[in-house]
Amino acid sequence: MMKRSVPASVQFRSVVKRYGSVVAVDDVSFTIEPSTLVTLLGPSGCGKTTTLRLIAGLEMASEGQILIGDKDVTMLSAAERDVSMVFQSYALFPHMSVIENVSYGPSVSGLPKAEAEAMGREKLKLVGLEGYDKRLPSELSGGQQQRVAVARALVLEPQVLLFDEPLSNLDAKLRRRVREDIRELQRSLNLTVVYVTHDQQEALAVSDRVIVMSNARIAQSGAPRDLYETPANLFVADFIGDANLIAAELGEKRGETASVRIGDVTVTLAHRDQPPGEVKVAIRPEAVVLHVIRPTGPAIAGHIAKAAYLGTHMEYTVTTAAGELFVVDRVVSRPLGVGSEVWLGLTDHGITVVPRG
Repeated sequence: MMKRSVPASVQFRSVVKRYGSVVAVDDVSFTIEPSTLVTLLGPSGCGKTTTLRLIAGLEMASEGQILIGDKDVTMLSAAERDVSMVFQSYALFPHMSVIENVSYGPSVSGLPKAEAEAMGREKLKLVGLEGYDKRLPSELSGGQQQRVAVARALVLEPQVLLFDEPLSNLDAKLRRRVREDIRELQRSLNLTVVYVTHDQQEALAVSDRVIVMSNARIAQSGAPRDLYETPANLFVADFIGDANLIAAELGEKRGETASVRIGDVTVTLAHRDQPPGEVKVAIRPEAVVLHVIRPTGPAIAGHIAKAAYLGTHMEYTVTTAAGELFVVDRVVSRPLGVGSEVWLGLTDHGITVVPRG
């Protein structure tokens, strides 16, 4: 039988990857703990896929050090690293049956065919495809093909499992189900998983920790809640979730908090070490309460500039003196037309001062 690997940590120490004069990964350092699912998140061209390929050994670092567990793998080839990768395209062999695809790795490693296929069937059962052995990839749905690709990666029982945009070829409803499957497998099998996506909702849903990348560097790293509620800079605030980035005036500090004036409304927020004066605040749509009749308390006056019906809620863009605000309203029975006068109240949750820089 093949050895059973234990989940391992992944560590980058000041890693740089250059392609000629282009720096794709620029002095990146992080540690991924064993048995966690960590997502590399960011827009196209930010360096996240190159970082994943550096872990896999499909690219070699120009500078720095890469460790898997306690082993320095910086100079090792992909074949010498105990990792498996699930590619965006699934990369299944079209002429091979499901069981031949899944057992391919153990077979080429020298295991007898019967033993390799027994391992393959065990992994197919894990991903819910028991009994699909003899089918060809072309006879499967996109979601089933994705599961075959996962089973094929799992059969080698790697220390680290890598996913490169695994849900991008699936429709919206299937994406949610498959991401839940991946998360459940990661937890039940105690796997170390590194997951790449540009979809922030996907990252928030599946991750223990998210590493947000921008321009080949790490913009912020933390738990999904930390990134959403306390973004480190304007890029993260704008990229994670729908944030209204509005100019505000930070006033007198009292301990960790300060009064912050946003239009005609003053709220108390953590000042996050920002000096008094003009600051940027990130206002999440759920922090805005839309009123069609002027409330008795403080509110920001505005007019509906755009309106969209999305079944479960309305989405509005409201023009105010403080700037444009994107608002989600759960009241769909009375949709408001463009030009309607409204007032916006602010809750004490979902608003944060965004540090400069």
